[in-house]
Amino acid sequence: MPNRRNWIGEHDTMSAKKAAKKPAAKAAAGGENPRGTRAAQARGRRGVKTPHELRENGIALHQEEIAYQMALRQREISVSEFFTKNRHLLGFDNPKKALLTTVKEAVDNSLDACEEAKILPELTVEVRQTGEDRYRVAVEDNGPGIVRSQVPRIFGKLLYGSKFHALKQARGQQGIGISAAGMYGQLTTGQSIRIISRIGPRKPAHYFEIRIDTVKNAPEIVRDEPAEWAPPHGTRVEIDLEARYQRGRQSVEQYLEQVSLANPHVRIVYQGPEGEKAVLARAATQLPREPKQIRPHPYGVELGVLMQMLKTTKARRLRSFLMQDFSRVGGKVAREICAKAGLNETAWPSRIAREESDKLYAALNATKIMSPPTDCLSPIGEELILAALKKGIAAHFYTATTRPPGVYRGNPFQIEVGLAWGGAATAEDDEEGGDAGGQEQLASLVRFANRVPLLYQQSACAITRAVIGTNWRAYGLAQGRGALPSGPLTLMVHMVSVWVPFTSESKEAIAHYPEVMKEIRLGLQEVGRKLKGFLGRRARIADAEKKKAYIEKYLPHIGIALREILKLDKAEEAKVVRILTEILEKSRSIE
Repeated sequence: MPNRRNWIGEHDTMSAKKAAKKPAAKAAAGGENPRGTRAAQARGRRGVKTPHELRENGIALHQEEIAYQMALRQREISVSEFFTKNRHLLGFDNPKKALLTTVKEAVDNSLDACEEAKILPELTVEVRQTGEDRYRVAVEDNGPGIVRSQVPRIFGKLLYGSKFHALKQARGQQGIGISAAGMYGQLTTGQSIRIISRIGPRKPAHYFEIRIDTVKNAPEIVRDEPAEWAPPHGTRVEIDLEARYQRGRQSVEQYLEQVSLANPHVRIVYQGPEGEKAVLARAATQLPREPKQIRPHPYGVELGVLMQMLKTTKARRLRSFLMQDFSRVGGKVAREICAKAGLNETAWPSRIAREESDKLYAALNATKIMSPPTDCLSPIGEELILAALKKGIAAHFYTATTRPPGVYRGNPFQIEVGLAWGGAATAEDDEEGGDAGGQEQLASLVRFANRVPLLYQQSACAITRAVIGTNWRAYGLAQGRGALPSGPLTLMVHMVSVWVPFTSESKEAIAHYPEVMKEIRLGLQEVGRKLKGFLGRRARIADAEKKKAYIEKYLPHIGIALREILKLDKAEEAKVVRILTEILEKSRSIE
């Protein structure tokens, strides 16, 4: 009996030969078999596959299996896990920078809390070495304290805070800083972050030890107990971390000095790891004006945000939505926007379709709307900038300016510039290279955003670009190509805004928005003109003093010569010298 497999194969071959004639005849007659050959039909009925079909099915099954395996590997990533692997985004690139970033985040939190509670800030900052490459950072303030139930989440959960959704000037924005510092300390030393806080003299202080569960982005409370603590209110935070301490540029000392410069109302007591102690006294006894919260401006809202606002608004009419949820939109402007968009003023916002949202977005940007209010900003002010510069820098000339408020992407902002020239206002080495001419040291540039010093990424910052792009030669200073100006010059540039456009989460440099760059340049040019006037007056005075020295040197000899020629006595000689001196003095005009 023949083998069944061979018989099936022979049968299929014969069937295929017979069937091949039939389609050819049909094709010649103009007909066609839409269902394929009889052999293929026979194989389909018997479930027999060709090697090519078997290979294709095998590949398909293998691909499906891979897809299922890949699906099983997909899982959610918490923000804590992400920043654990990408901590450089938060300013923890290296041990030296990590120490400064930890101090910065704790100080920012303390200053924001004190100012919000209308308390003149008094801060104590301690940095102690606990081992090789191990340091303990402690920051204590006299703020309002933290309610017990909120302490674990504030210090043990990333992206938890009160400022992200509030459009007003503040140091913190994202709810990441202090918890990220605690997470870095936990990763590098295994130690918990320690907090003691008290909200009033009639309430007990509470001591916490908190760790961060990086998988869940949630706090783990190690200890929670009442504590004996003398201050009537305030908060103390301690973080152990791997770090490197050094003095000089980009150090904790330099950072605190610049904090004192931009916050003249703050008193800071600093205790260093080498036993050094410094007290930075306040230069002002009044708190800065409290910034107010504002609603978003139509020019700063993108389409996706607008669609989300339409869904979540409490307003029941489109016109009410525009007036209640945006700043600077009154009844007349709201009607104009609705008319340009071709939408009914009484339409339900939550029922606005995708295409209608597009029209509404276009109408918002096509309508002339007043700039956003600026009471959400709290600049330092010219007087306090001058007081801070004079307190911190011994120079010959000081000047400052506060520019009128501007707007970028619907966000109000303001630029302030301070300048100190001569004396101890000498420059420091900085990141910015360029051809400085090789004669004098480059100017020192001090950058601030919302009263916070920016010590890193100077070359990537809009402030630096604007300073380099200013023609300082026009104001009597030397400047190499692509470099800062040269000379004993300190420049202070401060940007305040409800949302500072930082280039990264570490908040070390400001993005290059044209509106921001323009205002910085205008502020620099204004103080540059004042410096030019001072340098011009100084040059004229120096020239006059030089001429006066010549007069004092040569007039006595002229008097002697006249006495000998004209046979004058001593009294007449003295009179001639006095008259000549008066004539020459009158001929010199010193402004």
